[in-house]
Amino acid sequence: MYRWISLDNWTYSRTFKTPFDIRKWQKVNLVFEGVDTVAQILINNISLGRTDNMFNRYSFDITSVIKEVNFVEVRFLSAVSYAAEQSRCHKAYSIPPACPPPVQKGECHANFIRKEQCSFSWDWGPSFPTQGIWKDVRIEAYNYYHLIYFSLTSFFVKSAQQWSLEIESIFDVVSSKPIAGLVTVNIPKLKTQQTFSVKLQPGEGSIVLLVNINKSSTVETWWPNGHGKQSGYNVTTTFIMEAGYQIERFSKAYFRTVELVQEPIPGSPGLSFYFRINGRPIFIKGSNWIPADSFQDRVTYDTLWLLLKSAADANMNALRVWGGGVYEQDEFYDICDELGIMEDKSRPFIASSPTNGLESIKEGWLSQNPYDTHYGDTHFYDYSNDCWNWTVYPKTRFASEYGFQSWPSFSTIEKVSSTEDWSYSSNFSLHRQHHENGNDQMLQQIGHHFKLPQSTDPIKNFKDMIYLTQVMQAQCIKTETEFYRFSQSEIIKGEGHTMGALYWQLNDIWQAPSWASLEYGGKWKLLHYFAQNFFAPLLPVAYEDKGVLYIYGVSDLHADHKLTLRVVVHAWSSLEPVCTLAKDGVIVKAQSAVPIYTESINDLLERCRNCTRKSCVITFSLVGEGGLQSPTNHHFLSSLKDAVGLQKTQLSASVSQQDDVYVFVLQTTAIAPFVSLDVGSIKGRFSDNGFLMTKKNKVVVFYPWEPTSVEELEKSLTLTSLVDVA
Repeated sequence: MYRWISLDNWTYSRTFKTPFDIRKWQKVNLVFEGVDTVAQILINNISLGRTDNMFNRYSFDITSVIKEVNFVEVRFLSAVSYAAEQSRCHKAYSIPPACPPPVQKGECHANFIRKEQCSFSWDWGPSFPTQGIWKDVRIEAYNYYHLIYFSLTSFFVKSAQQWSLEIESIFDVVSSKPIAGLVTVNIPKLKTQQTFSVKLQPGEGSIVLLVNINKSSTVETWWPNGHGKQSGYNVTTTFIMEAGYQIERFSKAYFRTVELVQEPIPGSPGLSFYFRINGRPIFIKGSNWIPADSFQDRVTYDTLWLLLKSAADANMNALRVWGGGVYEQDEFYDICDELGIMEDKSRPFIASSPTNGLESIKEGWLSQNPYDTHYGDTHFYDYSNDCWNWTVYPKTRFASEYGFQSWPSFSTIEKVSSTEDWSYSSNFSLHRQHHENGNDQMLQQIGHHFKLPQSTDPIKNFKDMIYLTQVMQAQCIKTETEFYRFSQSEIIKGEGHTMGALYWQLNDIWQAPSWASLEYGGKWKLLHYFAQNFFAPLLPVAYEDKGVLYIYGVSDLHADHKLTLRVVVHAWSSLEPVCTLAKDGVIVKAQSAVPIYTESINDLLERCRNCTRKSCVITFSLVGEGGLQSPTNHHFLSSLKDAVGLQKTQLSASVSQQDDVYVFVLQTTAIAPFVSLDVGSIKGRFSDNGFLMTKKNKVVVFYPWEPTSVEELEKSLTLTSLVDVA
């Protein structure tokens, strides 16, 4: 209905009074931090220039045209018609794809314009080709000189065994002769202060300063989330030039080394592909970041904080910022620094993703086989094979994209829909699904292991479908991610040493089915709760091969640990365990994945009498000294649609407040798979969700993101488990 807006041309204009005496300043600029995208800019009917890049900052010299009262205009051209025109003019060769697939309901020729590519549509987002002023506009007036840009990057000088900071500043000097002065850099905590004599030439130019950190100070390095502290140091940089006034810049420096290691691996063709941070190999755990909103001006500091904190809370240490979005704002990177999430300018980079790394360069940047598991990173999507079957996944060096779709929860959809939309096959459901056959693929994947809902109440049916898509997505990505984690230390038939798992995708741009684990607005899907466990620093992982059960101990901890492995077998029909096994003295090695338990399924079933594959389930955990504990993991011996003995259960919860959190005490009368707590649109997250409940009681904590009450939570709470799906 609103598509016409993006097909029209729009002009923004206003009259303003100059708030200073224009005669006192040598130079006056009109600065646009961000113009989206194609526009002509005029002041007092004089054209200053054009813009055609959403990501650039534009500065126009208005010294000679500014008056006491001014009329400013920004005349926009439709980005859609501009892109089409650019495509028509380009005759040398064709640039695919001309248009997105029809299911995306998008606009064509996005690749002919320097604009957020997904604003023309994507398979997880709408087509809202925005036009307008999307960042600040200001007038700056100065004499002598002006600081335009400032950045600092830390690095370690091996030869001198010393940390250094590179400080880059770009200036505009308006005087006709060079300006000399002093720059002082002060880092009090590191007892480091250096003063430099500098000379700035007329015009625009940059100076790069190298600050050596005092060798007698101990520099605390910045570590990724889960590997150490995120120590940072306050840096004050003061520019005092002969022209008089001084400029001060306050910033934060973090000290870390980042290496991408691509070298031969014994017993395997190809090259490794892993990151070494501060000299230590780090298994990369995380996801892919897309723009947080279709309308970037809605993305506040709080929006970013909520999404990034949720990533850190799920044990992630890295995010891959997807290339079809926007260059993220400084606050995004500041928060990542604070939370221990990796993506800075000192890192090595590859030409594209996926890639075969150094091998791609050797082959002239175009690989014979871009999906070769012996090099670089891989992307992998497969919606038809059974996702519980780990043998379909590539034993890659680094998994940088993989995923499965699900629907966001009912409370998220409810805000943008009406009663007639609340069915899985409604026009609304089809309209919001921008991935070809996406809704059917979810049904197919669910059908491998779960019974589809058959309720006669259409709204219950829709809610059951939403729940099952989230269960399926969580269980699929759990299986795949655990496969990548347990492959980190082994080479099998030349493949393995997987050192990264970044699933697609972290966040959502609107309320629709997608691959995200966080819904639009920040609510955690079941996948995000699962991620908290499958990315845990210590985790037992099980898989079956030819009738044998293997359990691996996966650890990101920096020391070896002697632990106890507890394996508990439950019959679906009883809260009392059928049999329990405690294996003491299990050594789980630092930063590795090692086999810690092997048993044939037949032996296990015989040992735990009265168990069959269909009537029993296995849970297991690792416990050590000093409170060291892994999450409890599970392994299903059959599809849940075939499970024998699952009973209808009465799930109930009592809610109480403790300080600024809320405690939910859950009770069940029978084993309940995939127990989901949902408090509607009350903002916050639970400590655990989507779990297999094998004990009578379980305590779950709710962390609110806004003020709420016991009464509100009780009123909004719905409890669902697999047996509630009719």
